[in-house]
Amino acid sequence: MSRQRSMETILNSEFVSIGELVRLTDSRYSTLKFYTEEGMLPFEQAEENLTRRYNREVTVARILLIKELKAKGLSIPQIKDTLGMDQ
Repeated sequence: MSRQRSMETILNSEFVSIGELVRLTDSRYSTLKFYTEEGMLPFEQAEENLTRRYNREVTVARILLIKELKAKGLSIPQIKDTLGMDQ
């Protein structure tokens, strides 16, 4: 099992893991995995180890926007529409 990076290291990193996004946004892992699978969270995948990496600033902002839209009562299809995603 890999060691967790410090919050300072995460905050200074351009790219983060889904586990680090959980810590940054106080979201559930399963929720972020669902958003990723639905295409709502863009990521890059390093070929050598198949690890998904997320641009920290862009993805945290996207997660906070999704949370805000959910709090307003929007459904996932409505959120995808708001995000400009084809369904």
